[in-house]
Parts: sequence; structure tokens; C-alpha cells
Amino acid sequence: MKNITPFHLAIPVRDLKVSRDFYSRILQLKEGRSDSHWVDYDFFGHQFVIHESKNFSQTEVVSQVDGHDVPVPHFGIVLEWEQFWEFAEHLKKQSIRFIIEPYIRFKNQPGEQATMFFKDPSGNALEFKSFKNMNQLFAK
Repeated sequence: MKNITPFHLAIPVRDLKVSRDFYSRILQLKEGRSDSHWVDYDFFGHQFVIHESKNFSQTEVVSQVDGHDVPVPHFGIVLEWEQFWEFAEHLKKQSIRFIIEPYIRFKNQPGEQATMFFKDPSGNALEFKSFKNMNQLFAK
């Protein structure tokens, strides 16, 4: 796999204080710069920003994947295999309400992966996943 440069993602949140607690304490992301209406985070080496928007609303859209209703849009990161399971255990201890509990998707097929979905306090959907074999990331 080639060297990957960091992405930048900015999302709206309803309440900056509540969202800051979620991303800082629950997800344990390191905070960077901030202002009264936004906060930068180190999202596993990528630049992630939450922007407070009191008028923010979500429309619930799902797509069927491997027998599950996957929320769209969603974002997240591909973790190392052991890191994924450690993070899943950490989230369970934080009483995260999963949309899709951690499980193995596409078992014994190309692209077999561990995945889990949950939402932040504003309803933004997150997916964390892992491949036992990272070369399967784009497998057909």
C-alpha cells in the first residue's frame, strides 16, 4: 500500500460542548486548535473538525450491506486488527449504543472485515473497521 496523506473532514454538530466531550473523552481523540464554534482533532493522523450548527438536522438514510441497515452517510477509519477489537471493547465500556455491533462482515469472502457502527450525540454515523489482511481493502 502506498503512503497515504492525511484527509481533512469537517462535520456539523448540534452542541459543541456535548460533542467535544464525546470526541475527546469517549473516542479519546487528541484535541488541536479550537474556537468558540469549532474544534480540530487528530483523527488517527487525519484532520477532523467539528463545527457547531444549531440548525443542523439529519435525514435517516440506510443501505443494505451484508444483511444490515448501514447508515449513509458515515465516516470512520480502518484500524489495525488488534486495535479494532481493543477499541470495540473500550467503546462497550463507555456504554456506546451501537447501530451495528462489532462483527465480521463478508466472512470467507474477498474483503472480509471487522466492522461496527454507532452515532455521535448529533446523529453523525461513524464506522470503524479492520481487515485481517490489509491487502483486501479494495478486493473484489
